[in-house]
Amino acid sequence: MSVIYLDNNATTKVDAEILAAMLPYLTEFYGNPSSMHTFGGQVGKAVQQARGQVASLLGAEESEIIFTSCGTEGNNAAIKAALAAQPQKRHIITTQVEHAAIINVCKQLEKQDYTVTYLSVDSQGQIDLLELEAALTGDTALVSTMYANNETGVVFPIEQIGLRAKDAGAIFHVDAVQAVGKVPLNLKTSSIDMLTLSGHKLHAPKGIGALYVRRGVRFRPLLVGGHQERGRRAGTENVPGMIALGKAAELAQIHLKDVKREKALRDRLEQGLLSAIPNTEVNGHPTSRLSNTSNIGFKYIEGEAILLSLNKYGICASSGSACTSGSLESSHVLRAMGLPYTILHGSIRFSLSRYTTEAEIDKVLQLMPPIVERLRAISPFSNDQADWLQGREEVLAH
Repeated sequence: MSVIYLDNNATTKVDAEILAAMLPYLTEFYGNPSSMHTFGGQVGKAVQQARGQVASLLGAEESEIIFTSCGTEGNNAAIKAALAAQPQKRHIITTQVEHAAIINVCKQLEKQDYTVTYLSVDSQGQIDLLELEAALTGDTALVSTMYANNETGVVFPIEQIGLRAKDAGAIFHVDAVQAVGKVPLNLKTSSIDMLTLSGHKLHAPKGIGALYVRRGVRFRPLLVGGHQERGRRAGTENVPGMIALGKAAELAQIHLKDVKREKALRDRLEQGLLSAIPNTEVNGHPTSRLSNTSNIGFKYIEGEAILLSLNKYGICASSGSACTSGSLESSHVLRAMGLPYTILHGSIRFSLSRYTTEAEIDKVLQLMPPIVERLRAISPFSNDQADWLQGREEVLAH
């Protein structure tokens, strides 16, 4: 059975060109890039080339790129560096819909006597800039928001957020793990001070990422040890990963033109599902959204049941719910949007890539209506009241 992979916001297939670029640095060019000899020196030059490729994708300078292991490391490093640079300030602003790599760091910092403001979002997943303005104070050290939401694809007004952060004297960090390679970036003209990305979201392997730090922004390293990354991230370099990320960045620039094709396929999927299946809604902003991401709520059924049914046909998607990890608590993102419980628990995320085909979308459109019809026929709730479901949600939340 062939696989139809529509879970690209979780991770992506490694591109064959990227694999070919990195393999020699596992077998042939295995020298340490910090070594004095020529064998290691040639590896060091390749790492610098990769750094330049990442910088080019971001519209940044090579010296502003720090290689990391992943998005989580980049986010931790950025937040903690911003706070270390301004020890007199004790206030952080983020949003209620951030990735756990931001929210859980902020929760930890609250236990260290930092104050954190979690901005709300509206029913379409968008923030209110007036709420941000009201939250900013002279004590605000950091504003940290995602560029685009990993569950709904909703894109925040990044430059407007950044300008307000700058006016208040705060550092502005952006978790752009889902956005890099999907939207054009030019950090030279941006209000962003630090930006996180992860290789496995743009067809590089897992275990490599990067953090952009604008020149002039004070940065205290998270990992302390050797001199690697100009003293900003200690540890022997993951050379194959760096080469892979560089190649991924190069290809991402080329494939930015594929965004229109992905959007057309996403729209075909959404329009087909909404026309064929009643009581179905798209979660998120109608236009300010990543071209590859579709979060769709199917009323009166559980997302986990939909995923298990799709899995039988080799179709990979994900749920806004944490059901697949053993919890029945619904998505914190969709809860923050104030969506009804009957939508929360039946929401599925389809995320496309440049490898997604029209035939694959049509196969999903063929299979989904009977799956939903069958699940609704055996569902224990079939109306918008669903008091028992709301009660279960409240119990799980506590």
